[in-house]
Formats: sequence, structure tokens, C-alpha cells
Amino acid sequence: MAPAIVFDRVWKRFRRGEHHDSLRDLVPSLARGLWGRPRRDMRPTDAFWAVQDVSFEVGAAEALGIIGPNGAGKSTILKLLTRILRPTRGTCGVHGRVGALIEVAAGFHPDLTGRENVYLQGAIVGMKRAEIARKFDAIVEFAGIGEFIDTPVKRFSSGMNARLGFAIAANLDPEVLIIDEVLSVGDATFQARCVDRMRELIARGVPLVFVSHNLPAVVELCTRAIVVSGGKAVYEGGAAEAVQHYRRTVAAPSRTKAGGDIRLTGVWMLDDGGSPAELFRSGRPMTVRIGYETARAVVNPSFAVDVHRADGTYCYGISTRIDGRDFGRVDGSGYVDLVIDSLQLAADCYTLSAGIHRAGGIGSSGGIGLYDLHDRAYPFVVTSERSGLGVMCLDHEWVHCQAKEVAVS
Repeated sequence: MAPAIVFDRVWKRFRRGEHHDSLRDLVPSLARGLWGRPRRDMRPTDAFWAVQDVSFEVGAAEALGIIGPNGAGKSTILKLLTRILRPTRGTCGVHGRVGALIEVAAGFHPDLTGRENVYLQGAIVGMKRAEIARKFDAIVEFAGIGEFIDTPVKRFSSGMNARLGFAIAANLDPEVLIIDEVLSVGDATFQARCVDRMRELIARGVPLVFVSHNLPAVVELCTRAIVVSGGKAVYEGGAAEAVQHYRRTVAAPSRTKAGGDIRLTGVWMLDDGGSPAELFRSGRPMTVRIGYETARAVVNPSFAVDVHRADGTYCYGISTRIDGRDFGRVDGSGYVDLVIDSLQLAADCYTLSAGIHRAGGIGSSGGIGLYDLHDRAYPFVVTSERSGLGVMCLDHEWVHCQAKEVAVS
């Protein structure tokens, strides 16, 4: 079976500076040139490539994540897929009825009500009025805007527009689903519902292209991902591996060094085989190796590790001082291992900080008399065969006992 989405060696060129493609823009510009002062902030018009030689295919039941920094070309790729833009070179195509949400309120007529826009969007994708009517209640319920459905959408908030747009895209029987970062304007509960709905559509065989800065959602939802930077696809692979590549290279954090009598020479995360890794399985061993080098002998330095989730949530912090470990007089070079027998973190994206401070400080990032610190410099991903919410992933099982009375002693 041919893939539903094909993006074959696509290039897209734009022009910088003032470029007029409508009479509405051209007339004021000519007036400024004839009677007004020249604009000093004008830049000469020159071409730049927003997308450069990008290729991918997405078949049935596949979910492709597209990640990268702002301005990388992600949204341009989606506009090319949905035929809002035409490629300068190469070919791209989508086969089947497309459910797309690439801009808040994109395709909505601002003077029409939410109800009228639902029918308008259904007609655009080729649905009959009776088909749309059968889906209408489900769309309104999913969007959660029932009391405002007969209000013109120009009075909707950005969140209401996004909820209605996604509800339409995901409930009008799409054969292909294309979703942009606009879901970020919704609240956490609605985002979770969107992810559940996308997972349901994938299970039904609907191909998905998902652009997002929400890296944990990409890892959880997508079967694979590409990293886009400067208009180029710089990496393609599994979703977790792509996220790691992005965070390690394109979005690599800086490493801050305080200097002093002892410094960090490197930090390595090792798997249960002792090999450096950035992808770990929840419940399996992990070792954090902290390398150091001294300028002169240091008495009882404290080594510390902090873990943050990708959204900044502080997950865990530990140090040799907290554990009462005293290494005495340290001189020369060496390393300290933090051995974790079972990594009890939920599936998500994380960053690890490592620091060395004088005994008496608390935590790697808040120590008194800090020697050296690599703050959130080491990203890693945790995967799990189990699903759950929150930060921790506890070993557990459920036991059912059917009885008339339950006694607890």
C-alpha cells in the first residue's frame, strides 16, 4: 500500500524584506515612497530557503513527530503538506480526507458562528450535511464550548478556537491527521484529551504528522520523528532518539563552571551494561559517573546530582553530604559513581545536573561555596512499558479479592 503522506526532496524559498503580493500592500508602500520619509529599517529583498531538501513518508498507523527550534521550518512543512503553500522544488502530497489544525482559527470565518463554521469545515473536506450533523454533537462535546457554539468565532478566545479547531479536525472522520503546536494554547486537561484522541486515531490506522515543542508528548505519541534545524532535516529515527538528538545538539544547554580547587571533567550516564546512554528503561539500573580533577588537594568535597523534568519540574536531588559519605582528602583526578539500582522515573524527558561544592552546602545547584556546576546539561529520556501519571514510576501490581466484608488488621 502506498504511503498516505509523501514529502519528496522538497525545497521552499521565501524573500526577506518588504515583498508585496497584493494591491492592498503595494499602494501604501508606493505612497510612502512618493510622499513619506524612506524607512530606515528597510532591508534589501533577498531569498532564503525555509525548507531545504526534506523528505519523509508516513503510512497507515504511523505517527511522525517534527521537532526543532522556532524558525526551523516546521510550520512551513505543514503548510506545504496542506497545500497552503506550493514547493519551490520537489513534490509533496497527502492522499485521503485530511483533518488539519495548523493555525488557531485557520479556515474559520470570523463572522460565522461556531455552529456555522463546523458545517463550513465539513463541506470543505467533502462531507455531506447529513454526515456533519451526525458528528456535530460529538464535536461540540469534545470542544467543551456548548454554550458559545452559536457565538461568532471572532469573539472566541485563542483557547476556544483551538479546542473547536481540533474537535473538527479529529472528529470529521479524517483519513490523515496533521496537527501543529497550536494545541499548546489549551489547558492541560484538554491537551491530554487531544493526545488520547490522536492515539485512538493512530490505532485505527490514521497516519499522523505532529509538530510540537512538547517533547514528552512526541515521545509518548509518535512512532518516529525528524529533527528540523535551519530548514534541513538533521536527524530521523525513533521518537525518543530524535528527542535526545535535538536536546543534545540543536537545543544543547550551556555548562556553567564556577572554577576553584576542583572541577568537573565530565559526566556520563551509564546503562546496566556500563555503556554510556541517554535512553533508559524505567525500573532498570542507571549509573551517573562524575569525573573530577583538582588544582590542589581538597578536603571532603560534596558531589551532587539533581534531576528535572523537561517542563522544569524538580524531581530529585541527592548528594554525598546528604548521604553522609565522606571521601576525605581528594587530590588529582578520578570519578565518583552514583549507582541507581532501579530508576523509578515515569516515561518522560529529563535533564540531569551535576555539581561539586564544599561540605555543608545543600543540593548541587544551591550549595554554599560551589566549586563547579553543570546545570541541567545532560538530557536523557526514560521509557516504560507501563503508563501512568506524574513523575514517579512505582513497581506495583493490582490484586482483587471479592468478599462480602473487607477486614484490615
